[in-house]
Amino acid sequence: MRVIDRGLKVLREEGVEAFIKKASLYVLGKSSSYVFSNLGYVLAPLIVRRFRGLVCNVSDIHEAVDFAFSFNCLGVSIKPSQVMYEIAKLLELIAELKPKTVLEIGTAGGGTLFLFTRVADPEAKIISIDLPGGPFGGGYPKWKIPLYKSFSRGGQKIYLIRRDSHDPQTLEEVKRILSGERVDFLFIDGDHSYEGVKKDFKIYSPLLRKGGIIAFHDIVPGPPENVGGVPVFWNEIKHEFAYMEIVKDWKQNGYGIGVIYV
Repeated sequence: MRVIDRGLKVLREEGVEAFIKKASLYVLGKSSSYVFSNLGYVLAPLIVRRFRGLVCNVSDIHEAVDFAFSFNCLGVSIKPSQVMYEIAKLLELIAELKPKTVLEIGTAGGGTLFLFTRVADPEAKIISIDLPGGPFGGGYPKWKIPLYKSFSRGGQKIYLIRRDSHDPQTLEEVKRILSGERVDFLFIDGDHSYEGVKKDFKIYSPLLRKGGIIAFHDIVPGPPENVGGVPVFWNEIKHEFAYMEIVKDWKQNGYGIGVIYV
């Protein structure tokens, strides 16, 4: 019997407590890479159930932000790599827009994806692209897909594209999903290299509708391994548009969100 089947059998017949105890013992006897690639598929339904049980208590933006930063089930977190003040202010802007189409570049741990579902239209299409690897890659495991899909509310549809955002086939996939619709909100938080963020902007900004919003993460100068070339590119383009900078502290060494209106 496969490890996944054995785990499900224990969960079904002996309950959650016994499952966690036996899973822990199993982990001790196996290599971590092997265990977590298999164990994740067993844990996913539990994590999704826990998530759904808690998220129903979230009623506004600030509660959603608190939830995203605090949710943790069996060691799985969706905490976004954001400053709470900054992401909350961005969400307030998006809520005014009520986007029916959202495009995110950089899924990572799923925190911002979750938050965007809270402020998007209940019938919105939400597309999230994740860079598969490299210095700024995310590469979330496939077993997290059910969790990310469970973020949707109402009639929202979440589309997860696990591919390089610079690949022409990725753009074609996005266009296919949009089916002629324009993007209301674009969030660029993927490849942070100067050329990477510039490519994302050039490739995907033409998909926006007039009056749409583009947001860039990590506009505040900081360690190159964290912010890459984003601050440089941001300073090059921001004066070409009406723009806003959401920054808690310009001395915070990274983070910060830049918003442009197209």
